Amino acid sequence: MAKETTVYTSPLVERNASKEMAELFGADMKFVTWRKLWLELARAEKKLGLKITDVQLAEMEKHLTDIDYKKAAAYEKKFRHDVMAHVHTFGDAAPKAAPIIHLGATSCYVGDNADLIIMRDGMRLLAGKLAALVDRLGKFAKTYRAMPTLGFTHYQPAQLTTVGKRATLWAYDFALDLDELQRRIETLPFRGVKGTTGTQASFLALFEGDHNKVRRLDEMVARAFGFSHRCVVTGQTYPRKIDKYIVDVLASVAASAHKMCNDIRLLANLKELEEPFETSQIGSSAMAYKRNPMRCERTTGLARLVMSLASSPAMTAAEQWLERTLDDSANRRVSIAEAFLATDGILEILINVAAGLVVYPKVIAARVQAELPFMATENILMAGVRAGGDRQALHEAIRVHSHAAAAQVKQHGQPNDLLDRLKADAAFANVNFADIMNPKDYIGRAPEQVDEFISEIVTPIRRKYRKSLNKTVELKV
Repeated sequence: MAKETTVYTSPLVERNASKEMAELFGADMKFVTWRKLWLELARAEKKLGLKITDVQLAEMEKHLTDIDYKKAAAYEKKFRHDVMAHVHTFGDAAPKAAPIIHLGATSCYVGDNADLIIMRDGMRLLAGKLAALVDRLGKFAKTYRAMPTLGFTHYQPAQLTTVGKRATLWAYDFALDLDELQRRIETLPFRGVKGTTGTQASFLALFEGDHNKVRRLDEMVARAFGFSHRCVVTGQTYPRKIDKYIVDVLASVAASAHKMCNDIRLLANLKELEEPFETSQIGSSAMAYKRNPMRCERTTGLARLVMSLASSPAMTAAEQWLERTLDDSANRRVSIAEAFLATDGILEILINVAAGLVVYPKVIAARVQAELPFMATENILMAGVRAGGDRQALHEAIRVHSHAAAAQVKQHGQPNDLLDRLKADAAFANVNFADIMNPKDYIGRAPEQVDEFISEIVTPIRRKYRKSLNKTVELKV
């Protein structure tokens, strides 16, 4: 039996996350980034006067990607230390540079800074997908901007809205998430070059007490990796609250996804709206007629995972003793990667769903007509008064007829006959019911609100993320 079938593998990678996100949290990205961090540290140290040669730098640069993982594993078994294992592995590949690799640094120089680089790139990837999702929902909203549909509050019939306006509620949640994610990307600080307890003592010793050179070293390395912000102070690690802030944003995306998918699942039960369903797709192994909303169900399942993972970084931040303790490491290796992979999977699914939502106008119209008589009672009352009726008497008549019609629907399973009852009542003889019963008279500014939302929210996102908008998603099993 093949080895890959005998051990656990992550469903987040196999079934949900994109190849790009999975690679971002893969071993190559992590350890190549470590080597790049060592190289840029050495480059900056050389520029600031340490005895490091161009030959050493060239040798390091030549061996950034040819990582001998078997050798690294053997070193780690010997040293029980993953960073030192890779220091020695890199040194074996670049022997002339071995004496200056990791010079003055602590393990968190490579570990923490690499994590920040990877999380920044992960957030950028998610931002593009959020933009693509907002774009798809914006197109859907525009198509159905004026189609009346029954609104629900407390999942009870309420005033009419439109199919498109409802979609803007989903899109706005994601637009707010994107705004917050952008803020996190723009303000994310680099840990930088801080030493073992954050005092930079080792680097101050290297530069013979020159504080200015130590400050410049920190700035130079941060700039080399594209960071405009640096942690002003750290212990051995960057503040673990940063992890909390990032995963909180991912949890917010998950909450938005959960809400949208719950709505779609409720509407699918009403047969008004469905997620895409492929020609040969099977909804149930037993009930062949089923069209289960499996995409939305998978999304809500992943969303709950991400929301639950948000608690781990908060607890880790709380548990850091003084300058640091190592009980963060095992947790962070799992919780941060899985939060990104699951959120990526969520957005992959939703881009697919939003691009293929199926609307059933006749079912929607039938439900509107079934409830519209109740929605229209205030307008009927006003029309009766304008025709010369007594407001209080008309109100009482409508109340009596409404309860009788509701009883027909709820107790006897009959259609809503409120209009027939009112038309047969002499008190409403002069009311033109045809003028009152147009559903579009009850949707308020919903179509205009869709237009305004697209103009004010969707269009700027499309402009900023235009390269991400043509993304197509073929879902994994």
